Amino acid sequence: MATSLEVPVITQTNFPGLTLLNRGKVRDIYDFGDSLLIVATDRISAYDVIMPNGIPYKGKVLTQISGFWFAMMEDIVPNHLISNLIYDFPPACKPYWRALEDRSMLVRKAKPLPVECVVRGYLSGSGWVEYQKSGTICGIKLPAGLVESQKLPEPIFTPATKEEVGTHDENISFDRMVERISHETANKVRDLSISIYQRAARFAESKGILLADTKMEFGIDGNGAIMIIDELLTPDSSRFWPKDRYQPGRGQESFDKQFVRDYLNSIAFNRKPPGPTLPEDVVLKTSALYLEALKRLSGKTLL
Repeated sequence: MATSLEVPVITQTNFPGLTLLNRGKVRDIYDFGDSLLIVATDRISAYDVIMPNGIPYKGKVLTQISGFWFAMMEDIVPNHLISNLIYDFPPACKPYWRALEDRSMLVRKAKPLPVECVVRGYLSGSGWVEYQKSGTICGIKLPAGLVESQKLPEPIFTPATKEEVGTHDENISFDRMVERISHETANKVRDLSISIYQRAARFAESKGILLADTKMEFGIDGNGAIMIIDELLTPDSSRFWPKDRYQPGRGQESFDKQFVRDYLNSIAFNRKPPGPTLPEDVVLKTSALYLEALKRLSGKTLL
């Protein structure tokens, strides 16, 4: 499908001759034996529900911005990226180069950890909702009297379950995370997550963006080593706020899919499938925000 601006939008891929392993909320994954081809489509999900229409350039932004952060964080933790250049992909991909360009990654296989690693530097989203009820986030006691979007005294690690498509992820305590993956691994990925967040937050702020929070995924490679997988510090997995318009005590403008969430809230969406078709102005505004995030952070443009 295309928008009125005739920008191609890819919401699903079908590549005869390639082995489709899985379709996630956003990514289609193809199996090449010892490696995977991850294709970021233009699908968008909110509240764990996939919307029926896509966002122009979204998949390309996710891939390019992940590659940028992977390179920046390599000295902290290895990542699964082999290459995001179509010329490096297996020969069977060549007929599909045009569709794959800029939105695909050839990656090493890993066993994903069954948790999402969330780091919060500001009080927002589900963290703000929980704080209002209990003064805590994932069992972590926070100071009294904080307001929405306030910067926390220090970044906190708040893990979540990783559920199937269409099922809501659940915030959990660190102790519950330990029950799922072992104390040693939990400690390690917590420390890695906070280190990545701190470096990214400093860099983003230098570009006029506040990194409110982010979620990361880790996997174990064939040698038992931890590496970062999936995506990293994208507008899908993070809240990016314009620094010059930041004001504690309210929700913030964002360079991410908060614009879509706000629209869904305005129509009292019940957060259950099927998702509603997004209006064109919401689609194009969201696309512009994703592109702006990529440009500010990495200096790259796709237009």
